[in-house]
Amino acid sequence: MLRPAAVAGSFYPEDPAVLTAVIEDFLAEADGMASERPSKRPSKAIIAPHAGYIYSGEIAARVYAAIVPWAERIKRVVLLGPAHYLPFTGIAAPAATEFETPLGSVPVDRAALNAIGGLPQVVVAEEAHAPEHSLEVQIPFLQVVLGAIEIVPLVVGRARPGEVAEVLERLWGGGETLIVVSSDLSHYLDYETARQRDAKTAAAIESLDVSGLGPEDACGYLPIAGLVQTARPRAMTVRQLDLRNSGDTAGPRDGVVGYGAWAFGEAGA
Repeated sequence: MLRPAAVAGSFYPEDPAVLTAVIEDFLAEADGMASERPSKRPSKAIIAPHAGYIYSGEIAARVYAAIVPWAERIKRVVLLGPAHYLPFTGIAAPAATEFETPLGSVPVDRAALNAIGGLPQVVVAEEAHAPEHSLEVQIPFLQVVLGAIEIVPLVVGRARPGEVAEVLERLWGGGETLIVVSSDLSHYLDYETARQRDAKTAAAIESLDVSGLGPEDACGYLPIAGLVQTARPRAMTVRQLDLRNSGDTAGPRDGVVGYGAWAFGEAGA
């Protein structure tokens, strides 16, 4: 079963050559913007935004550029994002065996889905995946940066952070596995209010404080909270690579959407 691209031509370019060029330009710009030394530790998990590329592609590229040095070791990506279109309880796995983008199809790691299939919070719901952009917009970046990989795509509906963390624990793996949480931050606040709200959200993420994350802070606060809950006992390091909003990129400033990019490294890695 193939899950066809739902937002190619709207959230990102539909033409494969144009899409590749856009992402490569974003990555090159991200390298040029880097103001700190590259981390000597590989990133085990990242948080990246999922708006249209014109709005958040620059921010997403900052964190994808940071995993380039370890791209060859990554063979599987556990991809979590919020549900925007279908309300449901639990965490939705797909029935599809491949996800399509203009750059080709990416196989789903069915063995990984089988490993979490017995958890009560995990449901198979293709209808949750069919229109959802939060996972899809990450996949072309993954294809350009990582090449041939398998993905474990999971849409998070009404769930508790601990339920997300339980899934992540089962799928954590080693250096071959990257965790990607897809989320934007505050929505439709004025520019200055959004900056203040997003700074507080960033502080909660960077201090691994689950209690500091709520539904008004990020559309993907549940996957973020699940990642933070998993990262805290591991004493993971968190690097903020970008924190901006649509008023900084391609939109007006009277009602902006916040975007952030973070890389999580394992202690001692």
